[in-house]
Amino acid sequence: MIDVSPPPLAQFQLERTAFGDLVWTGAQGQRVSGVLPVRAFPIQAPQDGISLVDPEGHEVAWFAQFDAIPEHARSLIEEELARREFMPVIQRIAAVSGFSTPCTWIVDTDRGRAEFVLRGDEDIRRIGSAHALLIADAHGIHYLVPDQLALDAHSKRVLDRFL
Repeated sequence: MIDVSPPPLAQFQLERTAFGDLVWTGAQGQRVSGVLPVRAFPIQAPQDGISLVDPEGHEVAWFAQFDAIPEHARSLIEEELARREFMPVIQRIAAVSGFSTPCTWIVDTDRGRAEFVLRGDEDIRRIGSAHALLIADAHGIHYLVPDQLALDAHSKRVLDRFL
């Protein structure tokens, strides 16, 4: 691991190659190709704790605050995170095939309408605040409900049957 915490953040560079890989160059000139950004707390505090790891998973850089990263590097990291992180946000539950599991859910998300199979009640978990939920479908895709109380009445009734 190469520590970048004591030196100022301006003493590193992050660039994208023609093949789309991120390359990190440290203060002493060491280059690491294929780095990936990883959030320490992707749901509860997505702007706190960003790590850059090499292809083997070893940390090469740590940033306590996302806002402290220089603008050019921050935009590259945001692009990479958007490509890697796929967690649709449920805005409305349109229909459920039944109230026993497994059952099919049809939901409206921030990425459009989706249909998935809920295997069991245990695939709905409370996270962070008391009102945030994480729902895993049969294929392992996670759907986020940031505040179940902000949903419409029909969606709340459906969730109440499963919680």
